[in-house]
Amino acid sequence: MKRDVLADRIIGALAVSCPGSRAQLRGSLRTGTADEYSDIDVEWLVPDGGLAGCLASVRATLERVQPVAAVRTAPDWFHSTRQRLLFVRFAEVSLFWRLDLAVREVGAGPGDPADHARDGEWSKPASALANALGAIKAVARGRYEDARGLLSRGCSRIDEIDVSTGSWVDGITRLARAAASREAELTALAEETISLAREELSGRTQS
Repeated sequence: MKRDVLADRIIGALAVSCPGSRAQLRGSLRTGTADEYSDIDVEWLVPDGGLAGCLASVRATLERVQPVAAVRTAPDWFHSTRQRLLFVRFAEVSLFWRLDLAVREVGAGPGDPADHARDGEWSKPASALANALGAIKAVARGRYEDARGLLSRGCSRIDEIDVSTGSWVDGITRLARAAASREAELTALAEETISLAREELSGRTQS
């Protein structure tokens, strides 16, 4: 399935699943600036009072579009009663095409700092592994400082020593496996991330 087709089906499925809601693209796909590494950013506006019900059914809704491998709640708005940010990974789809789904009630405001997740309420290893994937994208795009920052922040998040060997693949591999060593459920995804790094970045060295 092409990314644009997948995005269109996601938007259609979300809108139909909740009467009175509407879903729309955000980010680079909406502005026409996406490249082959861009993920899918969608905002789903739901009626006031409808957040809980939509969150309860969102995985089943998305499963009707494409099998879902994982849904993770971002720390942003973690405790909000009006909005959430979800990271959705589909099975049999490129890791680059993660769905970042902002679910928001129509009347929701900007949120409150107290809505943010506290330590222990979200997975730091999963976040570090997402940084490893982000580093692959950054290197592939030639954004080397961004890639270094992603790897450094990922290591810091899980208290892993950041040691550079000059190889992007080595750095991504170390971070991915360190994340998996702290959360065994991430092992398969970590190895998939490493394989993707080897495929995309083989032979590239840090300069």
